[in-house]
Amino acid sequence: MTYQETLDWMFSQLPMYQQNGNSAFKAKLDNIYALSSYLGHPERKFKSIHVAGTNGKGSSSHMLASILQEAGYTVGLYTSPHLKDFRERIRINGVPVSEGFVVDFIKDNKLFFEAHSLSFFEMTVGMAFDYFVKENIDIAIIEVGLGGRLDSTNIITPEVSLITNIGYDHVDLLGDTIEKIAFEKAGIIKEGVPVVVSELQKETAAVFSTVAHENNAKIIFGSEVTPGKYKTSLLGNYQSKNIKGVVAAIKELKGFDVRESHIKDGLMNVVKNTGLLGRWQLLGSEPTVVCDTAHNTEGLTIVMEQLKQQQYGNLHMVLGFVKEKDLERVFPLFPKNATYYFCKPNILRGLDESVLKARANGFGLVGLSYNSVNEALEAAKKAAGKDDFIYVGGSTFVVAEII
Repeated sequence: MTYQETLDWMFSQLPMYQQNGNSAFKAKLDNIYALSSYLGHPERKFKSIHVAGTNGKGSSSHMLASILQEAGYTVGLYTSPHLKDFRERIRINGVPVSEGFVVDFIKDNKLFFEAHSLSFFEMTVGMAFDYFVKENIDIAIIEVGLGGRLDSTNIITPEVSLITNIGYDHVDLLGDTIEKIAFEKAGIIKEGVPVVVSELQKETAAVFSTVAHENNAKIIFGSEVTPGKYKTSLLGNYQSKNIKGVVAAIKELKGFDVRESHIKDGLMNVVKNTGLLGRWQLLGSEPTVVCDTAHNTEGLTIVMEQLKQQQYGNLHMVLGFVKEKDLERVFPLFPKNATYYFCKPNILRGLDESVLKARANGFGLVGLSYNSVNEALEAAKKAAGKDDFIYVGGSTFVVAEII
């Protein structure tokens, strides 16, 4: 198969949570353990940092990778979902895995995948781990896909675990309270492995402390130990919370020579070093166009606070969501004094733009619906003046279509 045919097979034949939602979620690790054994347990052959959380885990993973790259190490980075190309999920020192490796890995293991009905995420995790071993990396930053305890990445034993924050997301799978969700995220805490929690949240601190104690794991709250002197080139004031967890995790990493200059340079060169996209990303000026992948209550709350700090004439909001999004929670976060451009991300889970418009109107969010994300953005650009501000978001998949 060609690279595109390989991707088509991966996306269509096997369940993928990002496309199909709950039907792709498997609440057990049997398959990934079987794949790991089949591949010769690659996860045991490289050092790692494991990153979980509701918001900030992607940015934090990229920050960690950038810092370690500045220190001269060969750093693997596994994240999800991708925005433009599947290969974004698997990088070494910012360079995506080659198309050839993706094609060959699927070709060589396709019979096993089919025989065991592996999910998209399971075989992608196996691909990443196999690639990191073959490329002889020094350390990998591994971002959890969903939750933690039952996530396919949770077969690793890292040097340090990092949990960014906890909020309401995927409540149908992870639990309907902050404490239940925290317990699922705490599942990445391993015996004797230090865990850093970026933010001290009163609802979750006891959960993390209890699980850490049960596993004889040192626990550190980044917000309590990291001074506020660190800056990053990533836009968005919310990154200050991520920085504290990242720096604390680096300080707990043993056996690596990471100096203060590496931390500072790494934080200032994240995009250049790792290729991070979609975090308060500036897409244009006159009018200002910014996109952000925030998509749950906590993430959108922070981004809307950031939006309030901007100066502009009129505000234009290009919004799209997935079907299972709890709109009653997120709609109150959006400003009423804006013009809305409702759209549907081009995936199976995308919420119909006319349905979105009707439901948004009930919350005082007024605007028109459009057949595609790009059509909505073009309409916003035509309507906006030079001093106006256009925000694009609501879903990772909305952002993916315009960057």
